[in-house]
This record gives sequence, C-alpha cells and structure tokens, in this order.
Amino acid sequence: MSEDWRRAVDPEDAAHFRAQGWWRDTTGLDELLDAVQRHPHKAAMVCYRKGDPLPTVVTYGQLGTMIDRFAGAFLKLGVKRGDVVTIQLPNTWEFPALVFGAMRAGAIPNPVPHIYRERELSFMLRHARSKVYIVQSEFKGYSYRDLGLRLKPSLPDLAHLVTIGGPVSGDAVDFTGFFVRPLHEHVDGLRQELDARRPGPDDPAFLMFTSGTTGQPKAALHSHNTAWSAGRPLPEALRLTAEDVCFMASTVGHLTGFFWGTYLPLSTGQKVVYQDEWDPRGLIDVIDREGITWTLSATPFAMDMIEAQKAQPRPLSTFRAFACGGAPIPPSAAVAMQEHLGVDLVSLWGMTEVGICSVHQLGSSLSTLAASDGKQVPFMGLRIVDDDLQPVPDGTEGRLQARGPSIILGYRDQPELTRDAQTPDGWFETGDLGKRMPDGGIRITGRSKDIIIRGGQNVPVVEIENLLAQHGKIRDVAVVAYPDERLGERGCAVVVPEGTPPTLRELTEHLEAAGMAKQFWPERLEIREAMPRTPSGKIQKYVLRRDVAGHS
Repeated sequence: MSEDWRRAVDPEDAAHFRAQGWWRDTTGLDELLDAVQRHPHKAAMVCYRKGDPLPTVVTYGQLGTMIDRFAGAFLKLGVKRGDVVTIQLPNTWEFPALVFGAMRAGAIPNPVPHIYRERELSFMLRHARSKVYIVQSEFKGYSYRDLGLRLKPSLPDLAHLVTIGGPVSGDAVDFTGFFVRPLHEHVDGLRQELDARRPGPDDPAFLMFTSGTTGQPKAALHSHNTAWSAGRPLPEALRLTAEDVCFMASTVGHLTGFFWGTYLPLSTGQKVVYQDEWDPRGLIDVIDREGITWTLSATPFAMDMIEAQKAQPRPLSTFRAFACGGAPIPPSAAVAMQEHLGVDLVSLWGMTEVGICSVHQLGSSLSTLAASDGKQVPFMGLRIVDDDLQPVPDGTEGRLQARGPSIILGYRDQPELTRDAQTPDGWFETGDLGKRMPDGGIRITGRSKDIIIRGGQNVPVVEIENLLAQHGKIRDVAVVAYPDERLGERGCAVVVPEGTPPTLRELTEHLEAAGMAKQFWPERLEIREAMPRTPSGKIQKYVLRRDVAGHS
C-alpha cells in the first residue's frame, strides 16, 4: 500500500514532541496489558444489556485472556499485520476485547457506529479493504447479520463476516464457536507471534471514518502517539486516576465512545460501565451502585439524565464530572446539571482528526463555562485566520487551524483529502469558525464547511442532497441545520418542487430505500419557489439556515 496519504511531519517537530513528553515510547495496548498484570481481579467492565436482570462483569484478568484468545482467532482467520478489522457493535464487553485483540494481532481496528447501513458501510468496508467485519447478529430489531451477508459478495477483500448471537447462516463465522470457546491463547508459539506483531507507538492505532462535506467519508488514521496526545487533555482537566469509574453513553463505534469510553479508561486501568441501549433512568439507578465518577458525551445525554433525575430523584454521591462536546451546549445546561445531578459540566471543543483543542477545567465557574468552549490546550498550536491565512484580532471570527502532536497520520488512501486539509505552512484546517475571547477562551461560532451536527454525530449533508436530488418531485434541494434544545441541531430539507410538492415521508422513504442511516434523514421539510443564490449561482445556505431557524 502506498503511503502518500500520510501528512508530512517535520522531523524537528517529531523530536520536539518526544522531548516534551507529548509522544511516548509506549502504547495504549501496552498500558492495558500492564493493568492486566497489576490488578487482574479488578472489574474492567460492567455491561448492562436491555432485558437482562443482571449486568455482565469482566475483570482485567478476564479481559487480558480474551484479548490473547481473540488475537489468536484473528491469526487463525488469516489476519496479517496492517489488515483492517471493522467492528460494528453496541456498547458491550465484546467490543473492547475485539478492538484490543485486533491490535494485539497487529491489525488496525476500525470501529463503526451501529446506525450505519448499506450505503455507508459498502463504501467504508471497500475503502478500508477490511479483512474481517464483526457485527451483532441483531440489534434494536435490525439484522446486521443479513446486512453483512448482503454486502460480502461485493467486497473482494472481505474474507470473513463474524456474527455475535443469534443463528449462524450463510458463510458467517460464529463468534462464540470460533472466538470464545477455543483456547487459542494456549496454541504453541502464539505468544511469540503476537509479541512480534505488537504495534509500536508510531504505528497505526485505529481507523475512524468521519463524515465529509463532499459526500465521501474520510478515513482518519491515528497512531498510538497521536491518539494519546488527542485524549491527554481530558484526564488532566478532570483530574482522573485509575480509581475513577467511567460511564459511556455514546456509541463505541464513534470516536467519542471509542476513545473516551474504551481506549483511554481501560488503558489507564479504570472501570467502565456500559449500556447496550441508552437508558437515562437506568443509568441514574446505577451511578452510586457502580461508583461512576465521570462521563463524556454530547449534550442530549446530559439533558436526558436531568429529566430522569427530576422525574425520580436519587442520590448521586460519586458522580462529579460530565465533559460535554460535539454539540452546542444550552446556557442553562451547566446550572441544571449542578442543580439536579450535583455534577460539574466541563465543556470542550475538538474533532476526530485533531483530538481536544480546547477544554475547561473541572470546577470552572458558570460564567467561565458560558463564555467559551474551553481554553486552548497548551501543547496544541491554534490560530484563527482570515481567508488569506492572516491572523485576525481577538474577538473577530475566523478559520480555526490547529498544529501539534495529536493530528492524525492522514486520511488513509485519500491523499487528496490529506493535502487539502493542510495549509501550505503546515497547519490543519479544522473547518470550524471561531474567535478568541477576552479571557483567552475559544468560542466556536460556526462552520466553514457544510455539515450538521445532530447529537454529536456529523451528518453527511452533501450525500443526502445528492440522494434527494434524484427524487422525481424535486427540482432543487438543500439540507440545512436548525437548532434543537436536545440534539443541538436537526436537519431540514428545503425543496423547490418539480410539480406536486413531496411530503417529508416520501423523502425519508426515498432515503431509506437508498440505504441511508435513519439518524441522517431530515426531520423537517420546507417548500420554496426558488433558492436564494449568489451572483455566481451558489445556494446561500446561510439565508436558508436563518429562515429555517426563525420558523423553528
């Protein structure tokens, strides 16, 4: 595989990152395996599944055994060093064990949110050249087993579909029969082979697809060093230790759930609590029972927890920190969280490609939290410039660009996207607009790129517009965001009809038939006689956003 997709890292920068301790000579996998040796009887994960009366508890010793066992299973399936293993699972113990098992085998895990369907997955699996695709047979009434069986014949690189639970059909590999029951870890020579494949700190750690503004998902690849730097500001801001207990509501297939609910807490020896389906009332019930101290999720999860606690108040003595990112935070959220949950809100700004760039500290005043989206992370360069790449004065909106040790290796096999994301002088173009506030905080004011962030999930606007443009009742279409108190933003389809106007149901049925994930469908429809356009003919989306927001 050609590596012209990699961004150029100046050797002096790399040496500086190491000298400052921003890059290391160890990996998150190394740290996790060390934790297995230090406290094998400590709970690593407590997993609550809908419908099960009791949770599943997995200790660090058991997790370590499963990592080696699953790594052995990957080897038996023919997985080689550098192969991609795509994992699309809910928040359960199998996900971390498979992720670290893939790393242990020298493979690159590719977490995928369970909301994705044929359209997104066919591109991702083909582009990543995934060797193995692992799914829950059925989840929330949807058959991922059938999805995988439909996709597999069209994917020449996909050697194996692995299904967890339910009947095995077709040529799918049964997870329990092949991964769990055989004692692969006792195979002669396995330990030596795994040690030879063990990744180094500058090797790829994981591949994460993120929604692009061109309609094409971007294959962001982090090394263990860039990933560690990307997440490092959070434990420092929240003052986390190995004794803390993490809860993760966001899907582990998304960067938020994967990194701050799997990679970081387990590599630091914490206990992690999962729910396979989000249940705010159930979470409130177990916070004290499990000793949960912190979480990081998008605003909707915080608002749901507040409503659950208001409906039936319970003591939450251990819960102390809720880090919030990925969606605008209502001004009243911090007050409501302290009043009803007794927890401090910590707001931050970051993205898949660069990690956390700004963050507040635990215990920040409400006025500080309200003024910005966090203070600049000390080891990350951050500049705000105009279209000519000239710095703008404090308080003036501009393009946010980042530079530092946490930026991805590049977009795998997408060299043009890697090049486009870099300025001529080596800064990463985040696509966000912002300004520096009087107290030094960074306030995100908008986006220079055309996306919607719904509940912390980027919505691929261009791809949706391209699909809707194929509908027979549509002459012209634009999809724009409108504000929502719970999810931050939702999508509205603004349509110039071709004859009889379509209904919203007709549009969503069209997207469903195309295999588009339901969470990306527009939730409002506005009919127009014509689109507002610039003299050059481009749709003035800022006008549509203003009009749609005024009607919400």
